[in-house]
Formats: sequence, structure tokens, C-alpha cells
Amino acid sequence: MTPRLPPVRKSLGQHFLNDRRILERIADALELTGSETVLEIGPGRGSLSEVLVPRAKRLLLIEYDRALAALLRERYAQTSSVEVVEADVLTVNLGALAAGPYSLVGNVPYYITTPILFHALEPPRPERAVYLVQREVADRIVASPGSKEFGALSVNVQALANAKSLFRVAPGSFQPPPRVESAVIRIEPRSDVAIDPAHEEAFRRFVIDAFGMRRKQMRRILRSLLNLDVDRADALLANADVDGDARPETLTPADFARIVKQIS
Repeated sequence: MTPRLPPVRKSLGQHFLNDRRILERIADALELTGSETVLEIGPGRGSLSEVLVPRAKRLLLIEYDRALAALLRERYAQTSSVEVVEADVLTVNLGALAAGPYSLVGNVPYYITTPILFHALEPPRPERAVYLVQREVADRIVASPGSKEFGALSVNVQALANAKSLFRVAPGSFQPPPRVESAVIRIEPRSDVAIDPAHEEAFRRFVIDAFGMRRKQMRRILRSLLNLDVDRADALLANADVDGDARPETLTPADFARIVKQIS
């Protein structure tokens, strides 16, 4: 007998993907060989988990909803390769949970997408992460300097990882359907990260603050954020090889990294 499904909790942004073709494509994007540990964020009713079980050596399901976590524990009680972790993913040390190299996948709740992305970028980072996110967020993550979508999220992700938008997902693939189009993205750590690990938090804060004043020139932004006079702001930017007249949306992650290095 099929177990009764818990009700949809709108407060948690629940939209359950039930299109088998899309689920298979998401699993394919992880490029698993059968030897990996995979962490799944928000497995919900387990539709993607079902596709992942035969592909992963270990599958760790991180589910916040108590009723859904109980459903998953019952479903996989006899499957030794699957572990259900009932927790808020933002409180979970992903690297410690995996206890080694791991891949990450998830249909990410749209209202906390950015915090989850940043959390997953904390070391040790997953070898590969595949997310189902709102299409506009995917566009921002992969945007190039100078484009209207380019912003703090673009810089903070691209400084540490290579991101690629893979394909779009229509609202009809979910139950209940969201009001927006979705997209699947893949994020893989860069071997040549733009920022030193010791400065990652300072980098993230500075980038967010700078884009909070995105219409201003970098000279003015540094003066405001660091309480510098014109000469000191210009000298710092010159040492970072950044034009004081430039605006945040025209700078690359490497440009921001050099500025933060000078500040530090």
C-alpha cells in the first residue's frame, strides 16, 4: 500500500519535482560512477532519491520537514547505503557529514537559495554540485561582467567555482507548480580560486556591500565603506590595478580579489 503523503508546506517553499525525465537528467549531470558519496538537499518525497540510490555508493538525505524525513526513513529502512538526516541544511557541516569527498544535489527552496549556495561553498567544497533553482537565479550565477544580471551572487560564486546553466524546467514538472520557470545548474570548484581561503568571508562581505552601491564608482564605494579620503582610495585601487571610475558590475571576480587583498 502506498504511504499517505504529508501535506505540502507552502511556508517551506515546497514544490515537488515529479517529471522522471528531468529527474534522470539531474542525476546524469552529477556524472556519478557508483563510488561517490552524494548529499541531497531537500529530498522531499524522494523522487530524485529514487533515481540516485542505484548510482551512488552512499546517499545522505538532508530533510528539514519532520513528516517527510519520517517517510524517507521508513522507505529506506532496509537500504544500508541511504541515511536520512533530519536537519536544516544551513546548520549542517556538509564536509563533516560526508566524511570525505562528496557530490551535492538538490531541488533548492527558492526563498533560501543564496544562503544554501554560500553554505555549500564553504570548504571542504563538494567535488560537484547540481542544483535546481529559479531560472533568474541561475542566470545571475553564470552572468558575465557588464551584463544586467551580473551581481554579488555572480562574483561570489565565480570567484570560487565554475558554474554552468544546463537546462530549464517548466512549472508543469512540479507539484504544485511554482509561478516561475526553473533551471538546473552545475557548480564545480576552481583549482585557481580568485581569493585566498583566509579572506573568503571578507571578500563575500565586501562584494555584497559594493553591489549595494552598484551605481557608484569604486572610488566612492571605497571611501564610503572604508572611510578613506580620495588619495588613499585611489592609491588602494591603483595597487589593485582597478580604475577608480569603474563600477562594480564591470569588475571581474579577480578584480574584486585584488581589491580585498589590498584592504586585508
